[in-house]
Amino acid sequence: MTETKPVVAVAGASGYIGQNLLKKLQGRATFIGLSRNGDKRENTEDITWRSCDLFSLKDAEKGLQGADIAVYLVHSMMPSAKLTQGHFADMDVILADNFAQAAKKQGVKKIIYLGGIVPEGVEKLSAHLKSRLEVERILRAYGTPVTALRAGLIVGPKGSSFPILAKLVKRLPIMILPKWTRTKTQPIALPDVLNSLDATVTDEKAVNDSYDLGGPEVMTYRQMMEQTAEVMGEKRVMYNVPFFSLYLSRLWLRLITQTPKETVYPLLASLKHPLTAQKDEEGISHGTITFREAAAYSLENEEGTNSKLLPKPEIGPLKRDVRSVQRIPLPEGYRADEVARYYVQWLERFLNPWVRTTVDEDLNCQIGWIGNKKPMLELSYAPERSTEDRALYYITGGFFSDSQHNERGRMEFRKIPGANEAIIAIHDYLPSLPWFIYKYTQANAHLFIMACFRHHMKRLGKQQMDKQLA
Repeated sequence: MTETKPVVAVAGASGYIGQNLLKKLQGRATFIGLSRNGDKRENTEDITWRSCDLFSLKDAEKGLQGADIAVYLVHSMMPSAKLTQGHFADMDVILADNFAQAAKKQGVKKIIYLGGIVPEGVEKLSAHLKSRLEVERILRAYGTPVTALRAGLIVGPKGSSFPILAKLVKRLPIMILPKWTRTKTQPIALPDVLNSLDATVTDEKAVNDSYDLGGPEVMTYRQMMEQTAEVMGEKRVMYNVPFFSLYLSRLWLRLITQTPKETVYPLLASLKHPLTAQKDEEGISHGTITFREAAAYSLENEEGTNSKLLPKPEIGPLKRDVRSVQRIPLPEGYRADEVARYYVQWLERFLNPWVRTTVDEDLNCQIGWIGNKKPMLELSYAPERSTEDRALYYITGGFFSDSQHNERGRMEFRKIPGANEAIIAIHDYLPSLPWFIYKYTQANAHLFIMACFRHHMKRLGKQQMDKQLA
């Protein structure tokens, strides 16, 4: 009797962890590789590539069609080729929410999520770790079991954390080490992470729980730098200083390592927390490869043939489209569809007497100047793609929109599961104004209006609470 292989969809399949996972499980599973450029990749006997923009719920649903298991290896800390307004954590909310909703709709049996270790007893987490935990919560929001593997610093030839540390050691013969370099962490080698992913993917049980991943040693960042220098055969002089200095460390790391700020800033802010494994599971959590062994392997393969399998993400030329993602507080009881209608009404009041807005019986909206028949923007409501927690409008016209090419332009209002917050997002919007003019006028005006609406909703919520307490 032939054993049926599970169908595993991997979001982030073309990335650092994803490509190594595909190799690790080769022959034991049938894969759906989800990538923004999946149509440009060649299918094989084991892997079917699908183009999938996870900012689109429709794309996510198509991408997960036919999958038994879904592996989520996605984050938003890399720079984008398009004009992007918004915090990486808010963009991660949309990606995770689309993925979780699509997994539920397509009958996925379980989701495997690789996140970050969450230190115990810490009241105020860094934005990076707080976002990793929020993604985990959102992935669970629709009932699909989620096995979350929480890792600290992953030591491999690519990725985000170890290459930064290695570049510092390689390029600085004398190092002034701020306080964060004495923080304890539990690094884990890439092969050990892959073993943990292997164990959870191939386990037939759908476990809805979280486990920490860690290697055999608890170390400080200074100790890792010292061992990395020894592996390189370099002598490095290191001096401790008694301050944290996040701002100076940002400048230092960006200057020395030439790493994008979108990656450096969130990671660095997390270094004040001790990232050691607390919640573990036999056969999943415990890595066996020492840091020295992992560093030697990583440095040896950084420029070798293996690194060709893990190409550096290509940003490419700047695309003339826009993504703007803004988070706002919600007064108690507000739903996303109510916020959408309320926003249009508020906009007219806020910009009175210059702007007029209309909403017809089908909930289509027009935003225009007073006395001008042609609207600035025309938003067509999509009832078949909307719920009370998500109101979707396609940008279909107006003299601020490049209507001829604006095929995917859309605006959505989305309630964040389990929180009194919502996301207001514009995706794939093509402005009609010349790019330079748009970037420094309309784009900034939109951010100003969103900031004012955020403040208004916060004040509305406070007024609501005061009435309840009165």
